[in-house]
Amino acid sequence: MVNKDIVNIYDRQKLNWVTTVALIVLHIGAVGALFMFNWASFAVAVFLIWMATGLGISMGYHRLHTHRSYKVPLPLEYFFALCGALTLEGGPIFWVATHRIHHQKSDQPGDPHSPRDGAWWSHVGWILFGEAKHNNTRLMSKYAPDLAKHRFYVWLNDYHWLPLVVLGVILFAIGGLPMLLWGGCLRVVVGLHATWLVNSATHMWGSRRFNTRDDSRNNWWVALITFGEGWHNNHHAHPTSARHGLTWFEFDPSWLQIKLLRYLGIAKAVQVAKPDSRMREREAA
Repeated sequence: MVNKDIVNIYDRQKLNWVTTVALIVLHIGAVGALFMFNWASFAVAVFLIWMATGLGISMGYHRLHTHRSYKVPLPLEYFFALCGALTLEGGPIFWVATHRIHHQKSDQPGDPHSPRDGAWWSHVGWILFGEAKHNNTRLMSKYAPDLAKHRFYVWLNDYHWLPLVVLGVILFAIGGLPMLLWGGCLRVVVGLHATWLVNSATHMWGSRRFNTRDDSRNNWWVALITFGEGWHNNHHAHPTSARHGLTWFEFDPSWLQIKLLRYLGIAKAVQVAKPDSRMREREAA
């Protein structure tokens, strides 16, 4: 049963001005980046999207830290978490706790970001109004006790913004304002909206292979921009599977990278669901 105190974190509250101002500044910077294009800055932004959203969120925060769908050496696990912090989506304990609550209460009362509470709410409203206590590491640790045992994760959760600040200084030193805007602002904004679309779009549009108790959908275009996270109905049917794209035509870059790590002997205990596993039911959205 979900702890009432934790659920209250996601109730509609007063506008979180710090978060709101930060997002406004990032979006202004993202627009500004379009007027300062150069190929070096563009390449850095693409690389950082792969590093932060791909390694950090998809392979790290989500499939590794939240669902433990595979194992890697602890230094690599820490590195993935550090990459995840570069997205400005919060620290690992906050992110993992939020996602575990989402699975327990998916599209039911207590879900942090269900479209049943409104498409806008599920996409960004819950961020602007519903996470006033997101830096309360002790509170969020109730849903991520495995991470709270590590001093590194506790530190990163408290100072999740620090890696991005350090990266911003490095980008500015290397490539000036254009590289800062591309590798910082625009890259973060793209990564945020891509991840938020998993919360919103994949619970509204797409197809259903499995008859899950929630509204999860498999959405190909969200999968393309999130390294395979858009195969969301597959994921809700098999949360601990490291593979989300369960057939050859469901492109899942994160799974391919995990598969490579397994081949190299780096990833162990990799859990994989099969397309014909339980709860199979194809249904047009």
